[in-house]
Amino acid sequence: MTRKYIDCREIPSDSSCTVAIAADNDEELLEAAVQHAVAVHGHEDTPQFRQQIRQAFRTGSPPS
Repeated sequence: MTRKYIDCREIPSDSSCTVAIAADNDEELLEAAVQHAVAVHGHEDTPQFRQQIRQAFRTGSPPS
């Protein structure tokens, strides 16, 4: 399985968040990213939002 990540630096926001989350499993990455987005950025956990997050997944590890 290929490692994947999502990086808040790639998503425009007022907070200039620098968090990047990586995982070996899509579901684990999705859950961590949703929890972060809801708790830190105030997003609502909806099926549409989860699909948007999945579309932001990248293969590999986040750049430093």
